[in-house]
Amino acid sequence: MHEMSIAQSIVEIAMDYAQKEKAQKVTELELSIGTLSGIEFEALDFAMEVCKKGTLLNDAQIVVDKIQAIAKCIDCENEFKIVHLFDACPNCQSYRTQLICGKEMQVKSLLIE
Repeated sequence: MHEMSIAQSIVEIAMDYAQKEKAQKVTELELSIGTLSGIEFEALDFAMEVCKKGTLLNDAQIVVDKIQAIAKCIDCENEFKIVHLFDACPNCQSYRTQLICGKEMQVKSLLIE
């Protein structure tokens, strides 16, 4: 379960920022995660609950914005939503596609007090 190490890293990032800003607590943490990032969202939710205990994030609401994966067909230039990395273009059925977004993962914002 690599979500635990990812959650630990996210908490470290948030704690570093909160401490630099001399925050008393973090009330909200917003994440942007692509649907093809390899993250199991339920496992990450569980891991975040475990990792934030006893930190400035203890009572923080965790908001996850799921970024829909989108690819572009190299042959016909059609842009389309994908579920699997090697989905064919729905327009021309070509497998020659380029991923535009959907693998990203970032801390988008923190609300601190």
